[in-house]
Amino acid sequence: QVQLVESGGGLVQAGGSLRLSCAASGRTVDNYFLGWFRQTPGKGREFVAVIRWSGGATFYVDSVKGRFTISRDNAKNTVYLQMNSLKPEDTAVYYCAAGRGWFANYDYWGQGTQVTVSS
Repeated sequence: QVQLVESGGGLVQAGGSLRLSCAASGRTVDNYFLGWFRQTPGKGREFVAVIRWSGGATFYVDSVKGRFTISRDNAKNTVYLQMNSLKPEDTAVYYCAAGRGWFANYDYWGQGTQVTVSS
């Protein structure tokens, strides 16, 4: 089992920045992909970014490229999502997840953290 706990959400004005954190505990995540997803009311869960824990390769959805950066700290077993130049359309509940593939097979999910971007 992998436990994931997100933090760092909040309210920010458009153009501002936030950094989300996701602390992993339980079994090792060395062989996992750690992803960030987001969800708004009435919409499905949307993939945002993913990092392969081993090696650090990353991938982003087009709408956040150049604005968001996913990274990890091996010593802290934590993955981060640095979000810059935030837009109102980035408003959502952000979830961290651990899985065996780039975009699917996510077995473990955090509780989510709210990000609200005001215009």
